[in-house]
Amino acid sequence: MAKKTKEQLELQMEKTEMEMEEQSPGFFKKFFYLFLIPLMFIIALCLILATVTEYNVFKMADDAIEKIPFIGSSDDGKTVVENSSLNEQKVVELQAEIQEKELQITELQSQIDSSATEKEELLAEQERLKFEIEKLKRNQEESQKEFNEILTTFEKMSAKTAAPILVQMSDTESLRILSNMKPDTLSAIFTKMSPEDAARYTELLSQE
Repeated sequence: MAKKTKEQLELQMEKTEMEMEEQSPGFFKKFFYLFLIPLMFIIALCLILATVTEYNVFKMADDAIEKIPFIGSSDDGKTVVENSSLNEQKVVELQAEIQEKELQITELQSQIDSSATEKEELLAEQERLKFEIEKLKRNQEESQKEFNEILTTFEKMSAKTAAPILVQMSDTESLRILSNMKPDTLSAIFTKMSPEDAARYTELLSQE
């Protein structure tokens, strides 16, 4: 009897629990009652307070949004556009400066090339002048050699033969030969000239 009573009590308790579970509200009901309704009440209260205090709730919301990264007002958009324009202008200025520097480099390179060309021309002219000097020296040496041979020939001549030849030559040639003769040879030649010619050559030699 006691066992039957115990089983009946257990069945009665299970039945009561099932009825309580069926009567308990679901999740959505709990969410609605515990969260949504209080939230709506708080929002309504805030709007009433804002209306009474004349505080702009929407402006506060905008300020809050502007503080969020990557979200800004139209003013920020204008700032970005202005910054972009400034950057483009800076790029254009830098490109112009680069072109100016390139022109300066080109001019300097042209001046360097011109200086190099002038230097080469001066070196070529210097070489040409050296060649001319060497040529003149050789000619001078050859002329001196020829003159020495002529002078030796006149010195070997007799005074009687040399005197008429010297008179027939130009004064420049005659004086050059006479000024390089030995004194005794020169005296002998003057004695074989006419007095007028001897006096003239003596005067010309004294003027040198």
